[in-house]
Amino acid sequence: MTNKVALANQFIAEHVTEVIQDYRHHFHLMAPIGWINDPNGFIYFQGAYHLFYQHYPYDSKWGPMHWGHAKSVDLIHWEHLPVALAPDQDYDADGCYSGSAIERDGKLYLIYTGHVEHDGIRREVQCLAVSEDGIHFEKNAANPIIGDEHLLGIDADIADFRDPKVFARDGSYYCVVASKTSDDVGQILLFKSDDLLTWSFFSVLLTGEPKHGTMWECPDLFHLDGKDVLILSPIAMPAADYAYENSNSTVAFIGQVDWNTGTFKVDNYHEIDGGMDFYAPQTCLGPNGERIMIAWMQMWQRTLPTDDQNHLWAGAMTLARRLSIENLTLRQVPVLGQLSPVTQKLAIPENHRDTVILNQNFTDSCYLKFDLDLSKTSQVDIELAKSVSSAIHLKIDLDKQSITLDRDGFGLALTGQEAVPLNSRQVQLVLDKSKKMIIEIVRDTSSIEIFTDSGQSLTATFYETDKSQMIGLSSVGDLTGELTYSVIS
Repeated sequence: MTNKVALANQFIAEHVTEVIQDYRHHFHLMAPIGWINDPNGFIYFQGAYHLFYQHYPYDSKWGPMHWGHAKSVDLIHWEHLPVALAPDQDYDADGCYSGSAIERDGKLYLIYTGHVEHDGIRREVQCLAVSEDGIHFEKNAANPIIGDEHLLGIDADIADFRDPKVFARDGSYYCVVASKTSDDVGQILLFKSDDLLTWSFFSVLLTGEPKHGTMWECPDLFHLDGKDVLILSPIAMPAADYAYENSNSTVAFIGQVDWNTGTFKVDNYHEIDGGMDFYAPQTCLGPNGERIMIAWMQMWQRTLPTDDQNHLWAGAMTLARRLSIENLTLRQVPVLGQLSPVTQKLAIPENHRDTVILNQNFTDSCYLKFDLDLSKTSQVDIELAKSVSSAIHLKIDLDKQSITLDRDGFGLALTGQEAVPLNSRQVQLVLDKSKKMIIEIVRDTSSIEIFTDSGQSLTATFYETDKSQMIGLSSVGDLTGELTYSVIS
């Protein structure tokens, strides 16, 4: 353990009780104190899920990145572990940036980006740390393991070269690293190793187009349901239809890797989450071979009320989501804790014009499932945390074939670097001939995650000022169905 790691852990221990609990979550992972962003090193190791994360313990603002660390047996209850990495070497002096984890011979290896800025020059290299116990890490004496010499002859810049994701395949180790070309187009580079220590350039896995953003971040390559999947996070990807409206987006490319040439043939690609607060997802394999994803539940350059109000913390991770592929689309199912469901019937006749107020079910820690028959309605509005003056709206419009999540005017104002404050987003409504639909909603204090049975998800944060647990429901036309409610324990 280095002095900077020890100092970070000491600071956390001495100040964690000063954190203001308003808006803190019950079952989403947060740092015990300070700033959190990208999930890192997500792995199932020695009987538990380990999740590392970008962390600055000394402030609720972004700063020189450390690696925070937590573990869980069920992805709901999290145990904080000591800080794993701190920027304490000449090759990572300004930050231990994002990376990944892999097990080899019972040891846990972390591969991360060492970030240095000096006299206006930025340098990003890939580094290695190893642990015998999964908690205390030693950096490799030969760091960096992937650096300038690996980019010779490649149209890539050491200033934008980060976020390694390592995996094993056919007796070898591979690592995807994000970069961009000299004309500001995102690309993913692929490297290969026999021992995790000595690496060689293998290929340019995939190069984007201008419509795919100016730089790619946080790649993750895996095989799922007969397809190869490359997820990544583009910067400044232009909006298209309903998609990519955030300043930074997330994309799933689905296709096939040619392992002879190391190139990715894309069959389809789409935005991973249609909400306002979802970035830098990373996946791991669970103990039964299931692919599980977690992302940062925030967006760059957005208002952070817990920082503005000096609560001493900022940011959280999304709920874990099990992944599958259906019709060349990445589908997500939330990983939930123990539920105690109670179901009530819903019925709004065609001539009913007033909003129906449901039981006080939108509690701080809850799961809702709306099972709706939309065959005789054209519009549905679900109002969450409804008060006299505001609500979070989830609107279903059959004429426009859209689902809209709208937090505009609700709670504390949230703005960002988008030209217009982005507090409402849409995804396409997908229905079969029966026009029946299931919507699952997970609320945890200051976040909402929405999942449809056709595969879409929308994630957003909010900061309530007028406390309410009321749910309003209105319809243009006849609406029937059921609402299932449960506290998440």
